[in-house]
Amino acid sequence: MKIHPTAIIADGAKLAPDVEIGPFSIIGADVEIGRGCAIGAHVILEHRVVLGEGTKVGHGTILGANPQDLGFDAKRTDTGVRVGKNNTIREHVTINRATRENGDTMVGDDNFLMTGCHLGHDCRLGNRVIVANGVLLAGHVNVADSAFLGGGSVFHQFVTVGRLAMVQGDSGCSKNVPPYTVASRLNTVVGLNSIGLRRAGLSAEARLQLKRAFKLLYLSHLNVTQALEAAAKENWGPEASQFFEFVRASKKRGICDYSGKELGADE
Repeated sequence: MKIHPTAIIADGAKLAPDVEIGPFSIIGADVEIGRGCAIGAHVILEHRVVLGEGTKVGHGTILGANPQDLGFDAKRTDTGVRVGKNNTIREHVTINRATRENGDTMVGDDNFLMTGCHLGHDCRLGNRVIVANGVLLAGHVNVADSAFLGGGSVFHQFVTVGRLAMVQGDSGCSKNVPPYTVASRLNTVVGLNSIGLRRAGLSAEARLQLKRAFKLLYLSHLNVTQALEAAAKENWGPEASQFFEFVRASKKRGICDYSGKELGADE
């Protein structure tokens, strides 16, 4: 265990034998840090924070601070932040603890959170998500596996970003972003994440079905309800079925609109 002499480790903190902790970092009493974790300088881990093995935390990051919720009782001890395995959390990231009773703000495995991004209370990140510099997630935002959130993009509370979706930098989302799509500007999608789908290993047939599904939803001149009714009459593979199920589950929040750009041959 490599702990800098200026670091402060509270009694009760649980640290794996090979953990590294940098200068002037503060580790609270309810913190658990798994094997192979490295904590940079001036990091604060407070309240109930659990870090899975192999996770790296950059300088100046704060995990487990109180939620930015005026109604939250700061004396509560039943909420926290839970981070999975092999995550990279870069400098000055903030992740607030949950507000829900016995709840955690959740980060899965193999995610990359770049400098200065913020995850509000009760957020949930899946696995292999990339969150670029300066991204802001309000409370209760859900981000599914392998999504990419571009730098400076912002997300309203309770928004969901679907699997393998890509959100371009400086975008704003107060509506759900369907899986496999590219979102841009304010509550707008511009097409499918065709490059991301190929990189993820989706078959040509799956990509073709997603293109058909996208056209049925956005280019058929049907409203969402009519498009879902038409989709229910066809047989779809797992990815296209997931696409329509996401849309069906988003009726209250709504989904991002289409920009009007025509789909290219490779999209």
